[in-house]
Amino acid sequence: MARPKRNRSFDLSGETAFAVKKRKRVPFEFVLDALAPVSPWTRSMFGCIGVYVGEKIVLFLRDRTDWPSDNGVWLATSAEHHESLRRELPHMRAIRLFGKKETHWQVLPSEAPDFEEAALRVCELICASDPRIGRIPKSRTPRRARARKAR
Repeated sequence: MARPKRNRSFDLSGETAFAVKKRKRVPFEFVLDALAPVSPWTRSMFGCIGVYVGEKIVLFLRDRTDWPSDNGVWLATSAEHHESLRRELPHMRAIRLFGKKETHWQVLPSEAPDFEEAALRVCELICASDPRIGRIPKSRTPRRARARKAR
């Protein structure tokens, strides 16, 4: 039996063999700077950046080419808090990407004339532990465990 030839086209000595994937730019990075006192951490999700403080997701930072009207800072809140937040943040609105149905998420659109001021105001509220902003995500059960539970 003939021995297979070694593939010599893959050279491990070059720099490109272990190149690190470059992370995408974080949109609206000034928001993370403003949240620094509460030690936020981020997670890439759905082409956006999810911002967490402790176990709560507080914001999404979105700057994409699809649905540009929904680019900006998405706030994790509850429907019961929309009106009181809207008094403080007049350009806050529902996310159009989700359709006509009202969701817990609201957006500060990046095209709003007071976008940066409003985003910084939200950061102040988060740093002050305002209960209107932030949600603890539902725990994700692994698929195998869900299948066992269903049986």
